[in-house]
Amino acid sequence: MTRSTALITGASRGIGAATAAALVRDGFSLVGIHYGHDQAAAETTAERVRALGATPVLIQADLAEGEAASAAIAREWTRAVSEHDFTGTDVLVSNAGINGAQTLTELDPDTYARVQAVNLTAPLFLLHHLADSLNENGRVIAVSTGYTRVAAPTHLAYTASKTGLEGVLHAVSPELAGRGITVNSVAPGIIDTDLNADWIDAPGARDGAAKVSAFGRIGTPEDVADIISYLASDGARWITGQTIDATGGSSL
Repeated sequence: MTRSTALITGASRGIGAATAAALVRDGFSLVGIHYGHDQAAAETTAERVRALGATPVLIQADLAEGEAASAAIAREWTRAVSEHDFTGTDVLVSNAGINGAQTLTELDPDTYARVQAVNLTAPLFLLHHLADSLNENGRVIAVSTGYTRVAAPTHLAYTASKTGLEGVLHAVSPELAGRGITVNSVAPGIIDTDLNADWIDAPGARDGAAKVSAFGRIGTPEDVADIISYLASDGARWITGQTIDATGGSSL
């Protein structure tokens, strides 16, 4: 079937930007590009989407505001869909996230609360606000992390938020399946994105990170975007309530 509308959070850079391009190549016509703070990067993604033949819709919101940010995104996106003469949302990709890297000793309430707001509360309530307007046979896809599968003592808040996200998506998948909507998440390993910029460029870090994958390299945003593209397609119609390992065979 033809899918036309896709909303992607955190689409200004990294996996989100690569996903926007991949979906446009797949034939999507209207792409919501949510961003938190970097308008210039979001506009670069929008230019790429436009060059590929689709219409971008820029939506700014700070996901640290949790449900309030989700409600604002849903309102703006719904308005844009109507204004461009489309109906409903075909694909929702919750990609935005922050890591808040802290060990048990370093953990503090403010960082923990912010990570949960951005990574768990905001995507859950965005789905809540858009659920009724998701089109039949639509797709809900979230970006999780391989840290839900392996011990990550330096990322406690991050792991908690992503484990929770996988859990709630699994929980809602039977309800949305009644309308043919699939609900899945993708769990990347080490990807060369700004999210990992705080450590990946340290001396020797890249070589060590490359060795984690069975393929001997660091993942790219496109590696993950292509998996999201598949989950958004008709080919993935029989997959729901699942988390797809996208770690490049890490820790095998």
